[in-house]
Amino acid sequence: MFKLILNQQVFLYFFVLFPSIIAAQDQSAESDILFLKIQELEMEMADLRNEVEAQNYLIDKLIRESVEEENENSNQIDNIDTNIVDDVYRFDGINDSKSIEEIYDEAIRSLANEEYDSAKKLFSYLIDNFSDPEKLPLSLFWLGEIEFSSSNFDQSKIHYIELISSFENHWRVPLAHKKIGDIFFKKGDIKMAKEKYQYVIREFPNNPASSMSLQSIEDME
Repeated sequence: MFKLILNQQVFLYFFVLFPSIIAAQDQSAESDILFLKIQELEMEMADLRNEVEAQNYLIDKLIRESVEEENENSNQIDNIDTNIVDDVYRFDGINDSKSIEEIYDEAIRSLANEEYDSAKKLFSYLIDNFSDPEKLPLSLFWLGEIEFSSSNFDQSKIHYIELISSFENHWRVPLAHKKIGDIFFKKGDIKMAKEKYQYVIREFPNNPASSMSLQSIEDME
C-alpha cells in the first residue's frame, strides 16, 4: 500500500514537473538557436568589414595611381615645352584626352604669338603621336595655314589635301578646299583657282566657305 502511494506521488511529481522540463528544454533549444544566429551575424559582420577594408584599399590605391599618373603627364608636358627648341620630345604618345588638349592649346598659343616654328613642332608632334578625331584634322589645317602664310604653297597644299582625304566629313574640309583655290590663285593659276571656288560653292552651299569662295570669284573679275 505504501509502495502504491509512493508510486502515485512520484507519478504526480513527474506529471507536474514534466512541463517545466519540456519548457526548459525548449528555452535551451531556443537559446542555442539564438546563439548560433548571433554567431552567424558576427561572421557576416566580419566578412563585411573585410570587404569594406578591401574596397577602401582599392579606392586609396586608385586615387594614388591617378595622382601619380596626373603628375607624370604634367611632367611630360613640361618636358615637351622645355625641349621644343632642341627638337627633343619625350612624351609617350598615349591617347590621353587631357594631354592632347594641353598640347593643342600650347600649339594654338604659339600660333597666336606668331611663334610659328614652335606651333609647327607641336601640331606635328600631335599628329605623329595621337589619333584624336577632332584635334588631328584641326592640326593639319593649322599646319596648312602656317605654311600658306610663309608662302610655302606646295607644303601647305599637302596638309590641306591630307585633311580632306583623311577626314572628309570634318567641318574644316570646305574651307580646306577653298584654301587650295587660294593656293592656285597665289601661284597664278587663275583657271584652276576659279574651278576650285566653284566646286566649294556647288558642294557646300550652306557653308561660310561658299560665300568666301563667291567673294574670291567676284574679286577676280
